[in-house]
Amino acid sequence: MSTKAEMIKELYPEDLFNYAELLSDGEVEVLAAARKVIEAEIKPVINEYWEKADFPFEAFYKLAEVGIMNSPKLYVGREGERKPSEIYTAFLYLELARADASIATFYTVHGGLGYNTILLGGNERQIEEFAPKIASFEWQTCFGLTEPDSGSDIAGGLSTTAERKGDTWVLNGAKRWIGGSDTADIIPIFARDVEDNKVKCFIVRKGAPGYHAEPIPHKASLRAIRNGHITLENVEVPEADRLENINGFADVARILVYTRADVAHIAMGITNGAFVAALDYTKQREQFGRPIAKFQLVQEKLARMQANAVATLGYSVRVAQLQEEGREAMTNSSLAKMHNSLRMRETVALAREVVGGNGITLETDVARFFADAEAIYTYEGTHEVNALIVGRDITGLGAFV
Repeated sequence: MSTKAEMIKELYPEDLFNYAELLSDGEVEVLAAARKVIEAEIKPVINEYWEKADFPFEAFYKLAEVGIMNSPKLYVGREGERKPSEIYTAFLYLELARADASIATFYTVHGGLGYNTILLGGNERQIEEFAPKIASFEWQTCFGLTEPDSGSDIAGGLSTTAERKGDTWVLNGAKRWIGGSDTADIIPIFARDVEDNKVKCFIVRKGAPGYHAEPIPHKASLRAIRNGHITLENVEVPEADRLENINGFADVARILVYTRADVAHIAMGITNGAFVAALDYTKQREQFGRPIAKFQLVQEKLARMQANAVATLGYSVRVAQLQEEGREAMTNSSLAKMHNSLRMRETVALAREVVGGNGITLETDVARFFADAEAIYTYEGTHEVNALIVGRDITGLGAFV
C-alpha cells in the first residue's frame, strides 16, 4: 500500500511547494479515490456532454460512492462536524476543476452554496432533515439568489417577493443562472419579505406548483452545467421550510464568503488542469524532429504556468486555513478569487498558445478550459467587484457608486 507521501507525489506533481502535505491520511485516500472515479467515469464523457450542453449525472454521482462529502475518513479528529476540513475542500475543488469546470461548478452549487445555506441558515431540525441527504447526494440542491436584472447589485434588494399568509409564504419573481435548478430536489430561494423588506430564504421542494425552471441555451462557457432560469408564480412554502437564521443580506453574505473562496479554488483547479494538459501535450507533440517541450519559448511559457499553479494553490490553501480557524472574511475571499481568476485567465491563454491549432479542439482539454475560464472569471463577483471589495478594505473608502 502506498504511503501518504507517495500518493501525494503521484496526485500533485505540480504542487512544488508541497501544500498537499497539510492533508490528513484519510483526506488523501478520499482524494485518490475521487481521482480514479474522475479518470474512469467523468473524463471519458465530459467532452460529449460539454458539446451537447448537458450534465453527466450518472458519472458524477459515482463520486457519492467515494464519499467526497461524508466519508468517515474525512472526519477523523473532526467528530461531530458537518463539513470536511477547508483544506480538503480546496483540494477537492482542485480534483474536480482540473478535470472540468462544469463538474466543479455543479459541486460548488450543491456542496458549497446549497449546503452552506442549510448549515448557516437552518435551525437544528432543518439541518437534521436536509444536511445528511445533501452530503450523501440522495438529494440535490442549488442556490436561488441571482436574478435576471440583478448581478453585482443584488445586495441592494431583490425583486423576488415573499408574502406571508398565515403559516404559508407565497413567492413571486424570477431567478437566473441557477445551476441545477431544473433537477434539484430542494431549492433555497432568496426573496424580499414585503412586510419588512428584508431578505429571507425559503426551501422550495421539487414539484412545487408554480415553480418552473428551464436551462439557459446558447452558452459558450460551462456548457455542461445546466444553468437555469426560474420563474415563481404564487409558489407556496410553509413557514416550517423558511430558514429562520436568514433575515437580511448580511446573513446571505456569510454564505458568500465561503462560496467566493470555493470559486477561487475552482480557478486554481482550472489553472492546474490547463497547465497539466499543456505540459502533457508539449512532451508528446513533435516539431522539427523533437518534442516542442524542448524549445526555449515553450519552456518559458510552461514555467509561467507552473508558477501560476503554485501561486493559486498557495492562495487557496491559506484562505482555507483561515476559514478552518474561524477567521473567514470577505476581503480574503475576494482577494483570492480576484488573484486566482487573473492567474487562471493567463494560464489558459498560455496553454492555448503552446498547444497551437489543436488548442481550439476539445481533444486536448485546453479549449474547454479556455472557454470555461471566462465564466469563472465573472461569476461569484466579477474581477472589478472583488477588486473594489479589496480596495474598500485597504483604503477605508467605498467606491462602488
